[in-house]
Amino acid sequence: MKKFLGILFIAGALAACNDVDKSKVPPVNASTGTQPAEDTTQYTSIQWLELDKNMGTINEGQQLDVAFRFKNTGDKPLVIRSVRPSCGCTAANPPAEPIAPGAEGEIKASFNSQGRTGTNKKTLTVVANTKVSTTHELHFEVEVTPKKS
Repeated sequence: MKKFLGILFIAGALAACNDVDKSKVPPVNASTGTQPAEDTTQYTSIQWLELDKNMGTINEGQQLDVAFRFKNTGDKPLVIRSVRPSCGCTAANPPAEPIAPGAEGEIKASFNSQGRTGTNKKTLTVVANTKVSTTHELHFEVEVTPKKS
């Protein structure tokens, strides 16, 4: 009985690990067994007005807001698909709407300094419909001083 329960547990664990959000995975072409290629004709170009920022010094517990400006230098709407912070202490807020050609936008983030004394170097990984590379990295640094007792 123990052996059966062990096998059942392992099978359940393997099934849970295979639980992928199918809505985010492009459908597979039944005849070729491949996923369709992305439409790169809708890609544009981006100019980062700010890639790296030194935010100075803040006190522990203080919330730090940071924004990175960019410009759509292409001829198609710029779509920011995702922004992934390097850790849970930072939350990102990408633009909700596509950025028109020639227009500027910004990616906002907020850093929670609670329990993060010392030098903090954070990265935001941006994925967009951009030529050359769809992935971009933004960096900010902040010094957090301990709370005074």
